[in-house]
Amino acid sequence: MEGFTVSLDVPVEHMRNLFGECDSYIKKIENDLHVMIVDRDGAVRISGDQRQVEQASHIIRELLTLSERGNVLEEQNVNYALEMGRESEEDVLLEIDGDCICHTISGKPIKPKTLGQKQYVDAIRDHMIVFGIGPAGTGKTYLAMAMAITAFKNNEVSRIILTRPAIEAGEKLGFLPGDLQSKVDPYLRPLYDALYQIMGAENFTRNMEKGLIEVAPLAYMRGRTLDNAYIILDEAQNTTPAQMKMFLTRIGFGSKVVVTGDASQKDLAPDTKSGLDVAAKVLSKIDDIAFCKLSSRDVVRHPLVQKIVKAYDDYESREKYNESKQRNRKNSRGRK
Repeated sequence: MEGFTVSLDVPVEHMRNLFGECDSYIKKIENDLHVMIVDRDGAVRISGDQRQVEQASHIIRELLTLSERGNVLEEQNVNYALEMGRESEEDVLLEIDGDCICHTISGKPIKPKTLGQKQYVDAIRDHMIVFGIGPAGTGKTYLAMAMAITAFKNNEVSRIILTRPAIEAGEKLGFLPGDLQSKVDPYLRPLYDALYQIMGAENFTRNMEKGLIEVAPLAYMRGRTLDNAYIILDEAQNTTPAQMKMFLTRIGFGSKVVVTGDASQKDLAPDTKSGLDVAAKVLSKIDDIAFCKLSSRDVVRHPLVQKIVKAYDDYESREKYNESKQRNRKNSRGRK
């Protein structure tokens, strides 16, 4: 390890937040950049190769600024800072952190946490219809809900409509107890959970009783025209092309639409095309419709989720490659 050293002043009140539990954040930076980081009387000393030390110094300054803005640092912040640090010297985290959508009922700010999420939120602001496509844990639905509730509170729309297809994943709806609403409620539970967290149970219930917030299966949208509404279609990979067309043609004046889905988690029959896949091909060149593709690097759940998503992506890529090779072999034998 080279002898280049940089010293940073870190206020005592931010030291614990910056270092993490059992110094886990600092150890991650040390291991990733191959530097040595020590705390000496309120000063953080970084030693090692000059280029790596300067990169570590930039990341620590960025994380310290996040802490000074009142953020509780998480492992995801550190991982993303390291990833962005390898690609850019700009303060990407600070730029993202400046975009606060709203606050939860407990006062926690809701902000995009990755560049992909920031681009997704900006697209929602700038376009009438936005498709958010990406793996689990990338915040597609949660950020869309936050944007919808903010627009509703600011009187930009008069109601919020949340819908998703009630696809039977392995069990039949008739197997479940209760009436129709009881049967479909489990499919809509993630939408309820997000509403409770951002809006509060009482406020949500009051607005739902007034008909200002509606949570319903996609089938209930047929035959309606949805004016001056914020409409979110969740789990869109489980729609058929006909259902997707039906949904998109419900949109009226003054409305905004966000469609979210994960193309890798379809519950449709094997021979059924996904409405999300077809929409991406048919609508990609239409003005005022944006497609935002999030990836494993935008996962903001537990870091293990990001690794799981990445592992599945790599596995599926290998499978497609092997299938392609087998088809080419068969075709070449057939020509002989």
